[in-house]
Amino acid sequence: MSCKKNSLPVIEPVLRTELIPHDTDDPAIWVNISNPENSIVFGTDKDEINGGVYAFNLDGKIIKGKSITNISYPNNVDVAYNFKLNDSTKTDVLAFTERGKNQIRLFSVPDMKMLDNGGFKVFEDETDIAFKRPMGIAFYTDVKTESTYVIVSRKEGSKTNYLYQYAIECDSTGIQSKLVRKFGAFSGKKEIEAIAVDEELGFVYYSDEGHCVRKYYANPDKGNEEIACFGADYFRDDIEGIAIVKYENNSGFLVVSDQQNHSFSIFDRNTNAFIKAINLGTVETDGCEVTTVNLGSKFPNGLFVSMTDSKEFLFHELGNLNLSKD
Repeated sequence: MSCKKNSLPVIEPVLRTELIPHDTDDPAIWVNISNPENSIVFGTDKDEINGGVYAFNLDGKIIKGKSITNISYPNNVDVAYNFKLNDSTKTDVLAFTERGKNQIRLFSVPDMKMLDNGGFKVFEDETDIAFKRPMGIAFYTDVKTESTYVIVSRKEGSKTNYLYQYAIECDSTGIQSKLVRKFGAFSGKKEIEAIAVDEELGFVYYSDEGHCVRKYYANPDKGNEEIACFGADYFRDDIEGIAIVKYENNSGFLVVSDQQNHSFSIFDRNTNAFIKAINLGTVETDGCEVTTVNLGSKFPNGLFVSMTDSKEFLFHELGNLNLSKD
């Protein structure tokens, strides 16, 4: 696998985070609505014995008290807002896959309290242990019903129903994870890891790594028919992390990592048409995430976070990416 840089000009990051111990993979951004400059970036560190989900402030420094360690191969991570704990209490939540234990984890944010009683098992009906190991995860909150779901991918799977979708619900006995559907085609070429949900438009995207970006409805009530399979001509090899840039009037972009080309391919949020490629100075990027919220003086137009293979994450000011067609 070549690490030769592409010929695109590098858009330099505002900063690089502190190093983590093992192997960076996927970031998520928690926006502190009341004080955006105190927002947190979470990033996974893959290790079978002492993996972690590290919390970073907007200076890229590790927040030890909000980091979760001693996790068995955490892979991907996501954040959701206003999860209903009961009739009167809501909390923001962090979810991540713990591949080494065939489960997903759930914590409140920003107090980082465990909500899952040690974890929710996934892909339980599979008999092949290789098909039980989760990788990607993305929240989907139905804007009408406020129902909360997680969509989970795995290291290996069949050519149909590669993804499982679970409702995350709270009742008198606590928080539960309930399987509500299986869906998603797989080319059989490599694997499926990255998942991203456009809640406002109601779509879920995932990277069939050697094939295309696939698009489905996020609401299980709308069925399991594939809407689109696009982008194949704009990647060198692995199609990886997906970040959705959301602006007013439902405009915006999909930013998708072209892993072996060390670049990102940009697509229109609505038409999914290719716009251009950009180089953010990353190497072998798996995961990325974005917010368009003003996070203060360093990131007034929003923040784009991406993993690179040097055990750190890169923070870019979103306005510097110039995502529109040149």
